[in-house]
Amino acid sequence: MKLAIVILNWNGADLLRKYLPSVLQYAEDAEIYVIDNASTDDSVSILKNEFSNVGIIINDSNYGFAGGYNVGLKNIKADYYCLLNSDVEVTENWLTPIRNGYNTIPEATIIQPKILDLKKKGFFEYAGAAGGFIDKLGYPFCRGRIFQALEEDKGQYDDVHEIFWATGACMFIKTDVFWELNGFDTDYFAHQEEVDLCWRAKNKGHKVYYIGESKVYHLGGSTLSNMNPKKTFLNFRNSLYSITKNLPRRKAFLIVFLRLILDGIAAIRFLMQLKPRHFWAVFKAHLSFYKNFSKIYKKREKANFILKYYIVTSIVWAHFVHQIKNFNILVKD
Repeated sequence: MKLAIVILNWNGADLLRKYLPSVLQYAEDAEIYVIDNASTDDSVSILKNEFSNVGIIINDSNYGFAGGYNVGLKNIKADYYCLLNSDVEVTENWLTPIRNGYNTIPEATIIQPKILDLKKKGFFEYAGAAGGFIDKLGYPFCRGRIFQALEEDKGQYDDVHEIFWATGACMFIKTDVFWELNGFDTDYFAHQEEVDLCWRAKNKGHKVYYIGESKVYHLGGSTLSNMNPKKTFLNFRNSLYSITKNLPRRKAFLIVFLRLILDGIAAIRFLMQLKPRHFWAVFKAHLSFYKNFSKIYKKREKANFILKYYIVTSIVWAHFVHQIKNFNILVKD
């Protein structure tokens, strides 16, 4: 198993200095690469002068998360990629359970470890937590994180579990599967491209797993915070993209129609919370979706669309109406 740990960087010189040493310390026999997305800070010089044993791939432009990886990974030879955010601190022996998982679960093609909050280490982190799912309407959530409600890690997810999507903050994927799927969809630029990638993989019969014995800590929000209007725009728009691409046509149209209504309600809620920039972000997300609908629709692949892609009908209803904040209670109900 030739593993390449690949970090995408954009103007993250301070993050590289702070978190790359832990990756180097616990890399075992994996090769480490940094793909630089045309940074304008000192990232490249720091890598060359302070991390000479790290491979450096320099993209000629900032292609975002999706495009940055797609362009840079073409230059890396490996059997497996570990796509790792630059603000992740890894732990001792974090790779061993992942390698064992690939050896013992032949159908696993994408795997993520447990993602904990670097600022509050006893709690799960927003981006991925203990593995991702979506509801019937395409809203993403995680074991250990429902919207902004983060669970304390009490060992409740110290297991091996099939999930729907793995976080791009720390995602292991077989190289041949990544390229079979043509990588990330670059029209997403950033955010939820990993949900789309995993959805497309599952439509082709691949499996996505979470392995709780492997643990990393994620700082989060180092590019865009969870409450940044730009992130609101990307999340609302890209979620509509994924629904359009990955469901049977009639179901996709119905779900998109319902989502547009619910997104409108969410936008009004932002306005009532005195967050006009987020209201405007939702509005622009819909305009961008309409503008690009034809292009996105043409990306629909001939595949056996999985019909049971969700485990709850509406995470919005469960969380905001029934006040459910814990994944195990959600599933139990």
